[in-house]
Amino acid sequence: MPFCLRGTCPGSEARRGSLALNHGTIETPCFMPVGTNATVKAMTARDLEQLGIRLILGNSYHLFLRPGPDVIRAAGGLHRFMGWQHNILTDSGGYQVFSLATLRTIGEAGVTFKSHLDGSLRHLTPEDVVDLQALSYGSDVLMPLDVCTAPGIPRAEAEEAMRTTSRWLQRSAARWREAEPSTPKGELFGIMQGNFHRDLRQASAADIAALDLPGYAIGGLSVGEDFEVFRDFTHFTAGLLPRGKPRYLMGIGTPEYVLEAIDAGVDLFDCVFPTRTARNALALTVDGPLNLRLEANRNDLRPIDPECGCPTCRDHSRAYLRHLFKAKEILAAMLATRHNLAFIGKLVEEARLAIDQGKFPSFKRSFLERYRAARRAPTLGERTRG
Repeated sequence: MPFCLRGTCPGSEARRGSLALNHGTIETPCFMPVGTNATVKAMTARDLEQLGIRLILGNSYHLFLRPGPDVIRAAGGLHRFMGWQHNILTDSGGYQVFSLATLRTIGEAGVTFKSHLDGSLRHLTPEDVVDLQALSYGSDVLMPLDVCTAPGIPRAEAEEAMRTTSRWLQRSAARWREAEPSTPKGELFGIMQGNFHRDLRQASAADIAALDLPGYAIGGLSVGEDFEVFRDFTHFTAGLLPRGKPRYLMGIGTPEYVLEAIDAGVDLFDCVFPTRTARNALALTVDGPLNLRLEANRNDLRPIDPECGCPTCRDHSRAYLRHLFKAKEILAAMLATRHNLAFIGKLVEEARLAIDQGKFPSFKRSFLERYRAARRAPTLGERTRG
């Protein structure tokens, strides 16, 4: 079994573990930066390594359209293509079924969609998505094709999406298990759906757990619902998944959402929030988000976050970052991105330590009290996976 559950924390469902994958073992809880197009924007592979990052996310849908699986396969797989020696989880493209709803048609066989690049018609089945990730990309963790739905839709629509996801997963699992035993293959995770109906979530959890896959994901949260709804369903749905398998909550990356997910017993999460906001001059600090473009930073020679300790904070000031953004220098996005990823990485590392020490509830409370007290910008809670 690739996942080892090493301990939990009193007063919380937070847990510590490790996940052994083809390109190394990952300590959990773990945040994954998003590398949609075979790159984490504004970061090199070496930059990521220096921050201690060993697991990133790529997007099967986008890579399928550009550069295409033939190019990646000819390069020897996604790792060699992008010069990354560590683990990659590839999304199935199921979120694009949700976000690009006007461009696609869902049928029992799979999804037909118009490319958002050139309008050409493309078709993906559950089997195609497994083949893309296992054979063309060489992914360490594979996600199956699923149907993600928005809050507030009719119950009948939510149930049909959940049932379709379950049927597709059965086909994905069958295809994954057909692979030659001698061929290294990534771990296939099942995805829970069911919208915001508890009984549908329970039914979905039972469906995917019955397949006894290496891990399980919670889909369809952080899609625009209020934080209180997100919190309630995160705790409810995480508790429905097998205790001895890794749990992955798709598409969250703000400090509040990350800590809530950890509190609920989630092991993995991803989001473009830290990198996207960095490119837009919003830096994360222990005292809340900081808008680096503000005039108040013009003469501020302090680091972005004096407690961070990342290379950006060691070497550069708020005044310098503001200057770079105002001058529209490329380095601005690079330095801010490096800081935001280091900040989230440090937060998760401290959360792991707090779990080990049995102090996660007090750690979460004290961090959020300070983070929220001096907030300079609103938290972006919506799903932003790219």
